[in-house]
Amino acid sequence: MTTREVEHEITVRAAASEVYRLLAEVENWPRLFPPSVHVEQLEVDGDQERIRIWATANGEAKSWTSIRVLDPEGLRIRFWQEIPAHPVAEMTGTWIVEPLAGGETRVRLLHEYRAVDDDPEKLVWIDQAVDRNSRAELPGLKTNLELGATDAELSLSFEDSVRVEGSAKDVYDFLNEAALWTERLPHVAGVRLTEETPGLQILRLDTRTKDGSAHTTESVRVCFPYRRIAYKQTTLPALLTLHTGYWQLEEDADGVTTATSQHTVVLNAERITEILGEGAGVPEARAFIRDALGGNSRATLGHAKQYAEARR
Repeated sequence: MTTREVEHEITVRAAASEVYRLLAEVENWPRLFPPSVHVEQLEVDGDQERIRIWATANGEAKSWTSIRVLDPEGLRIRFWQEIPAHPVAEMTGTWIVEPLAGGETRVRLLHEYRAVDDDPEKLVWIDQAVDRNSRAELPGLKTNLELGATDAELSLSFEDSVRVEGSAKDVYDFLNEAALWTERLPHVAGVRLTEETPGLQILRLDTRTKDGSAHTTESVRVCFPYRRIAYKQTTLPALLTLHTGYWQLEEDADGVTTATSQHTVVLNAERITEILGEGAGVPEARAFIRDALGGNSRATLGHAKQYAEARR
């Protein structure tokens, strides 16, 4: 039986305690780590927790459940996959945070794993996935930790909500059935939706903008009937380096649903003047993205509202 042991590391300009905190708070992972789409904490028992992770691996959407043991004093987090995603038969590892001189910190990420049926081809697939994801996760952690005050202005979170005189299920169905959006949403010019695993979707959209042009994005979506769809864009518009979000549905006792669209983005500062013109800066880019993404979300929520209310 072949077991592989690998290690990746990076040095960051940040206190070890801050590095450990970000690693421990799994809800932040989709914003920190490019491969992570959505993470939920399922159970907590002292320093041990059970989490479910949805992420990309070698371009494929995967989901698995892991156990983590937190050691804040030792600045270590040990983990193992409780229910591995095929072709992984077993996966364990450790985050090790080591304080260095001069306010720097070394972060080491250790993995130990083996493949289903001890298959050499499956092991190569895992080798590539672990290496690719680790090489994305560690720089993602470094970038977030080293953000300065100016860079922090590149981050933006916002939401829009509508009140729907209809059920959360009907609103959810409209949002979940994205393959029909070219028929249902005027701003959507093209759609390709794949869902090999129920509730785990890859959605490719061609979206029209106000000036009549179109841009293509691709997202991984994690669907929780009939309350939430969380997503992360894996193919981004030129003005963004990160885009995560969710559709949240809350139905009250009277059958009225509050439908909310939430976005978290990070602007690509190097592309602002190219896209918005000379003289444009971060404030203009923030306003542009808030208007563009918010406008599309409000339009989608408006059509979802009509759909649900017509079925009441």
